[in-house]
Amino acid sequence: MSYEFWFVVGSQFLYGNEVLETVETRSREIAAKLTEVLPYPVIYKVTAKTNKEITDTVREANYRPECAGIITWCHTFSPSKMWIDGLRDLQKPWCHLATQYNVEIPNDEIDMDFMNLNQAAHGDREHGFIGARLRKPRKIIAGHWTDERVHKRLSDWMSAAVGVAVSKDMKVMRFGDNMREVAVTEGDKVEAQIKLGWQVNTWAVGDLVAEMDKVTEAEIDELVAVYEASYDIATDNTEAIRYQAKEEIAIKKMMDHEGCRAFTNTFQDLYGMEQLPGLASQHLMAQGYGYGGEGDWKVSALTAIMKAMGENGNGSSAFMEDYTYHLVKGQEYSLGAHMLEVCPSLAAGKPRIETHHLGIGMNAKDPARLVFEGKAGPGIVASLIDMGGRMRLIVQDIECVKPIMPMPNLPVARVMWRAMPDLQTGVECWITAGGAHHTVLSYDVTAEMMRDFARMLDIEFVHISKDTTPGKLEDELLVKDLIWKLK
Repeated sequence: MSYEFWFVVGSQFLYGNEVLETVETRSREIAAKLTEVLPYPVIYKVTAKTNKEITDTVREANYRPECAGIITWCHTFSPSKMWIDGLRDLQKPWCHLATQYNVEIPNDEIDMDFMNLNQAAHGDREHGFIGARLRKPRKIIAGHWTDERVHKRLSDWMSAAVGVAVSKDMKVMRFGDNMREVAVTEGDKVEAQIKLGWQVNTWAVGDLVAEMDKVTEAEIDELVAVYEASYDIATDNTEAIRYQAKEEIAIKKMMDHEGCRAFTNTFQDLYGMEQLPGLASQHLMAQGYGYGGEGDWKVSALTAIMKAMGENGNGSSAFMEDYTYHLVKGQEYSLGAHMLEVCPSLAAGKPRIETHHLGIGMNAKDPARLVFEGKAGPGIVASLIDMGGRMRLIVQDIECVKPIMPMPNLPVARVMWRAMPDLQTGVECWITAGGAHHTVLSYDVTAEMMRDFARMLDIEFVHISKDTTPGKLEDELLVKDLIWKLK
């Protein structure tokens, strides 16, 4: 889907046709400039002067899948009662851009004609009131439309809005069920579809095996050539690599046929399969698909969404799990990995394809997988959990580092990071909030983007940052628990 955002500008008939013509000309200029510098086109739609113009535009936006959200601005004073019906009906993300055409006040030119035309400071306050009165979720960005900071904030908001569009169209293909007896990977799939738009359904592992049996040697040859071009081959076990290619081809065919953007499996249910999909899952994630291990459909969908929110619509985001800690004083780190399935979009260098024994699950043969170290740099980890009656999105700021030791006998991809505000406090806060062991780690998506995403979908948001303390977080969660019970 090629997404776009609609620019809806508020005015009124009071100022005459000449003013309205100027407003439209300037609005088109602003939309064109923003299109040049933002990741998605900004389409000027209307200088709205009546309830009907606003309502008609909003209703069209609601039913146009390519429209990922609307950006509003009031060049002149725009009486907000005429916005009520349209904003009440709005189902797409909304950004209120509080800007004005001119950068500075023109000392010699300013007169009442100038004031009548250039009163965004007046109009945006009226517009802001009705948003507050209607209690509509919205992003407010103030500043001049040529300012790079405004562009960055608009870009991030657009990414969150695209995440919502992807969420509303999300289908997850589950091969088998969740890992037995695990609590946090469970959840209310009906509520997830109502609230988030996710369709989460199960396909039998036998269906996948049947699809694998249809894969041709020529198809495998073609995909193995892609592997060879993308990764270093560090194993002589070509049979394992070809088997992973067969798994990937079959999974992709099934997902594409059903319109799914994410999938899950579990090492406890590999009936008829020789290997747990490792390389297969990793390369599918590199193409933008979401994945969740042990049947974790929530992290699977969230991985696909956060990938779509990243750079070029498939950023550096991946299924992740905290595995173990390094607790040496002054060198406290988390080591994140998974049995096989970490996306190579996190890699600092060219990943290697290796085969090793996997001492868990029903593998008949050693699975092939990509092995690499993660990149250094700031990032986040995100976890979506079902609190019973509501979803909670937990995001923690992290600083990824080059692993401080080579770990030559660890045969999986790995990422090492400092949790904010520090490891011990961060762990306490994460556990207090109920964060899962599975997360999405992202270098591209920020906590602010995830806050916008949560606001757009009306779900609870918890942010663990450099300023978080366990006591403050406990108080915050107590208040949020009371608020969400009243919703």
